[in-house]
Amino acid sequence: MSKFIKKIQNTAHQNNLWKKSSRIVIGVSGGPDSICLLDILAELGPKYDLQIIIAHVNYGLRGKDSQRDETLVRKLANKYNLKALFLKPIGGKKISENEMRDIRYEFFEKLRVKNNYDVIAVGHNLEDQVETFLMRIIRGAGLKGLSAMQYKSGKIIRPLLGMPRTEILVYLKNKKLAYRTDKTNKTDLFLRNKIRNKLLPYLEKNFNPKIKKTIFEAIRSIAEDHSLIQELADQAYEKQQSLSVKKILKLHPALQRRVLMRLISEKRPGSKDIEAAHIEEIIKALRSTKGKNQIVLFKGLKMTKKGDKVIIVKLNH
Repeated sequence: MSKFIKKIQNTAHQNNLWKKSSRIVIGVSGGPDSICLLDILAELGPKYDLQIIIAHVNYGLRGKDSQRDETLVRKLANKYNLKALFLKPIGGKKISENEMRDIRYEFFEKLRVKNNYDVIAVGHNLEDQVETFLMRIIRGAGLKGLSAMQYKSGKIIRPLLGMPRTEILVYLKNKKLAYRTDKTNKTDLFLRNKIRNKLLPYLEKNFNPKIKKTIFEAIRSIAEDHSLIQELADQAYEKQQSLSVKKILKLHPALQRRVLMRLISEKRPGSKDIEAAHIEEIIKALRSTKGKNQIVLFKGLKMTKKGDKVIIVKLNH
């Protein structure tokens, strides 16, 4: 077993990514990271008695190149003797990076549930992690967003997350594994590409040649801090029989925001579009010394401060 695979195996053990007889859906695009991940899991499969299926999305946005990606994935499925399932979204119109991501993960999750599998493995590497962090700084994010990606998030596992792209390419070369290169990665169509092609090389050349490693370690520290604060916020939330304005305002500001987000998420699960500005508006209303009730309307919800009580309800449309 190569040193590279041993590193992945240690990562999996430390982060509890899979167990004996785990059932894993692998997202395989045909690019180097996903091909590397597929080969490693296929090699470790017998040792852990892993059950694996391949999932591939052909967006059809790159014409013949998109079809060649799919053809390679089909060949690999035959090579490893694995079942592969494919999705071709109907459309043909240009879609954003986020829309593509949503389509992909929705497909993976449907396959996981339908086939009663345990987790979904994706091939994010160290550079992907650093690029995600910088994207979120540029767009604006709190501690949770700056924690970037985790080795394990719910049903998603990322065994290659700490691996540099250079090591992945060396592994593929040594194993003589073919992979597809997305030509659009060299263009600046998406913010991620601009960060990869322009910002990171500039930072490496002018500020810190080891900037990727430095940022990766910072992300780990931020993620640990976020985890602790979230745990304290959950404890503070559980202690409240009813949400009291006085009790909320006595909390540290970092806990105030998280307690309110917890309440909002219970009223409106999956509330990704709740922004920091909405939370600040609610806190401002809670701090108000005006005698009358305070009301804040946001994203289909209504927050009312009535005396010492905080009430959040879903609006009927």
